[in-house]
Amino acid sequence: MRMQALPSTVAAPKAWRTVDFISDLHLHEDDPATAAGFAAYLRDTPAQAVFLLGDIFEVWIGDDAAAAGSFEAGIGHLLREAANSRELFFLHGNRDFLVGEGFLREAGLTLLSDPCLLTLHGRRWLLSHGDALCLGDTDYQVFRAQVRSPEWQSNFLAKPLEERRAIACGLRRASEARKASDADYADADTALTQAWLTEADAGVLIHGHTHRPADHRLDDGRQRIVLSDWDLAAEPPRAQVLRIAPDGEPRRIALA
Repeated sequence: MRMQALPSTVAAPKAWRTVDFISDLHLHEDDPATAAGFAAYLRDTPAQAVFLLGDIFEVWIGDDAAAAGSFEAGIGHLLREAANSRELFFLHGNRDFLVGEGFLREAGLTLLSDPCLLTLHGRRWLLSHGDALCLGDTDYQVFRAQVRSPEWQSNFLAKPLEERRAIACGLRRASEARKASDADYADADTALTQAWLTEADAGVLIHGHTHRPADHRLDDGRQRIVLSDWDLAAEPPRAQVLRIAPDGEPRRIALA
């Protein structure tokens, strides 16, 4: 499974001295601690650009769910405030792939392709949510192909909002049940990762999705960096940022 096309490129301007990467916050109204931590992060980060690499929301059932006064609208307001002082980029995840142009515009987010190539501090960094790399999860790959099709998305978004909420709740319950069963989740496929990096002529892949933060050394000195998920209600709490500072070296910053 190769990339469908060479990734689009974001060329970092010289003004970007510090750049942050986060993913898998899974924000929802029943977890105010993580939402509050995200608000504090957006307020305090020194980064000139922040890359949100998918699953920022636990679920997204359409931009019309972000009505005034909703939890989603509140997060959109936080993002818009942050976008006034730094660049914000967003890449769809497996939970929030239906985030559309309306919300992106309101929140001040620039949508990225998956994967996307970032040139920063003289290096080429490949960015992805990571779910497309998990070939071992065959059931999910079939589901992903279905729900990413324009026809499926059009049919789903045409359903009444409450029906979409019910469907999303069912999917979330199924996901929680799978977690509780200690099912083995597939990791990113090494051969496909290497192929993507070769096609993009990049040295490092940064992704989320697996909730397995680690730094993997690959062939020819290349690297796969996996982002942490966030859960500030957990014990111990999790909230981590991958930050690339002016020296060009990626470092993990623990916020909790």
